[in-house]
Amino acid sequence: MLEVRDLRVCYGPLEAVREVSFRVDKGEIVALVGSNGAGKSSTLKALMGLVRVAGGSLLWEGSAIEKTAAADRVAAGIALSPEGRRLFPRMSVYENLLVGAHTVRSRQRRSDMLDTIYQIFPRVAERRAQLAGSLSGGEQQMVAIGRAMMAQPRVLMLDEPSLGIAPKVVAEIAAAILRVNKEAGMSVILVEQNARLALRLAKHAHAFEQGQIVRSGSGAELLADPFVQKAYLGL
Repeated sequence: MLEVRDLRVCYGPLEAVREVSFRVDKGEIVALVGSNGAGKSSTLKALMGLVRVAGGSLLWEGSAIEKTAAADRVAAGIALSPEGRRLFPRMSVYENLLVGAHTVRSRQRRSDMLDTIYQIFPRVAERRAQLAGSLSGGEQQMVAIGRAMMAQPRVLMLDEPSLGIAPKVVAEIAAAILRVNKEAGMSVILVEQNARLALRLAKHAHAFEQGQIVRSGSGAELLADPFVQKAYLGL
């Protein structure tokens, strides 16, 4: 469905992503793990059209999209929940969610997706009339994921959803990601510094170092890999 071939991303003279290749098939959770600055978020931004691709190709259902505008990628079925959540704090939760549906013309489809989000994130439903800025960090993350879901993507990209969130709420977010994947039928690309969490959720996973993929395999395989255990799991 989505294929990355030899992707390169540069910021001036700095090469942030080098020769990265992977694919995401229907119904999969694919994890990108690694330390801060390893190139994971830059890869997502390139997929979303937020940074220029310096080399390689991005294929969506076999067609090149590296020159496609970000808004058109959303309409095609790719959405991003960014690192840091980036909600509109003086707008209500409900209004923040609707922002994510700007490419969806059908009122019924918007309503159906809202119902799905409220089922997966009951606290979002409870607080839908509150200002987004009044929520806890974990609740804001739930809203951010829900906002991206409102675009009804086939591939949902989540950038550091556990960052700065209490451990108890991280478990809730992890369970919700599985429900998004299974119940909403969305493939997920999960970028996480919390490698243990990501690898437990993922069908396929890729470990990044200095802009390159240094290990690939199933989530279970990378959890058992001595290099990954030493570099990312503290074992």
